[in-house]
Amino acid sequence: MLSVEPSRSKAGALGIQKGQPNRWSNWSGIVTSAPRDIVYPSSIEEVRAIVQSCAASRRSLRVVGAGHSFTALAATNDVLMSLDRMSGIIEINHAEQTALVWAGTRLHDLGPLLWKHGLAQENLGDIDAQSIAGAISTGTHGTGSQFGILATQVIEITAVLGTGEVVTCSAESSPELFRALQVSLGAIGVIVKMRLQCKKAFQLHYESRRVRLNDCLTHLEEYKENFRQFEFYCFPYSDTVQLKLMTETETPATHRPIRDYFNKVVMENWLFGALSTACKSMPSLCRPVSRLSASSVPVSEEVGPSYSVFATPRLVRFNEMEYNIPAEALPDVVREVLAKIEAAKIPVHFPIECRFAHGDNIPLSPANSRESAYVAVHMYKGMPHEPYFRAVEEIFLRYGGRPHWGKLHTLTSTELSTRYPAWGEFLTIRASCDPAGIFLNSYLRTLFGLPLLQEVTDHA
Repeated sequence: MLSVEPSRSKAGALGIQKGQPNRWSNWSGIVTSAPRDIVYPSSIEEVRAIVQSCAASRRSLRVVGAGHSFTALAATNDVLMSLDRMSGIIEINHAEQTALVWAGTRLHDLGPLLWKHGLAQENLGDIDAQSIAGAISTGTHGTGSQFGILATQVIEITAVLGTGEVVTCSAESSPELFRALQVSLGAIGVIVKMRLQCKKAFQLHYESRRVRLNDCLTHLEEYKENFRQFEFYCFPYSDTVQLKLMTETETPATHRPIRDYFNKVVMENWLFGALSTACKSMPSLCRPVSRLSASSVPVSEEVGPSYSVFATPRLVRFNEMEYNIPAEALPDVVREVLAKIEAAKIPVHFPIECRFAHGDNIPLSPANSRESAYVAVHMYKGMPHEPYFRAVEEIFLRYGGRPHWGKLHTLTSTELSTRYPAWGEFLTIRASCDPAGIFLNSYLRTLFGLPLLQEVTDHA
């Protein structure tokens, strides 16, 4: 089996803790594990050899990207695989505006690489640290009612299945397997490369507005129709909402490095981080800090390459729960969540993020078969999040909520099977592609309703 020690920079990117060999943690630190081996394949052949070795020796294997999931998807005490050495663009088809990319490519690298070829992804989320494979496998999304989750941009996938077979599939070739791999939680195989449907590179005009909650909720449809991307942030204990609006433009990019650094890094990260630390020490400060944040919502504009405008620096660490709900339920859900926070006096100062997504036909996509809204709640790292998340999860579930796979939730197979129309279809495909269950850890076994194995066998 290929096994190498990570370099200092690579170890940091993976969440390997210094001074503790093979001790891994996710971005927020809420998930930790001690993998026996950490492997860095640099080719499809090496990935296949590792998969075959794990199958022959009955070992489990999990693949990790940037560790930005808050759930224990990547946690393992056996073999942890990073695809950081399988990164970059393989080929560009300018006529069809497609790009074949290695699965380990980080989104913050992919944007500039595509831009050099005159291409761009049609939509992105506001965090660009993830690997492209990790982003699609967990159902990562941006915002915009006409755009699906990131996985809908993928038109071809090459993966090494648990059987050791290397397959390439698309909507035309092996469509059932393709749809299962689009959002697979890493439970079917190791995605090694994928072909993305891109579009001509474009610039975005971004605008931040400060409005009242009722005004925002009353005019949701107008915002969704009039802007390419639209999302908003509600502030607990406040009636203020931040609107984030984006449209395509040919206006020259703005160049305000000092101002942008001050607003995005100093104000939104350093200052907010200091206030968060104060709230952790004295939870009673959450209410005034949230109101202060609401009153400080910037009224601003900027223009830049799409990939740079989509992304937002996130230096303050937190834990997060996010649910997909039917789009039409969003106003009621938002009002109930804010009312619950107020009534229960929940000590939270992070805003509530609301976004939109077009429906799709991917079995494990939270947007499967419906026009969707996403509502995300956050709690500063180190502050108790369970009471808050339990309270809002109950609201989400009453409105048909489906959890974002990379965000915290409490559902298991019994509840999930009633919320995902193609749940059984996915489990059948998973079992056929990985009959030995080498891609399963204890978390996934619980999620899928499968028996837990003894530690000596599962190593997870």
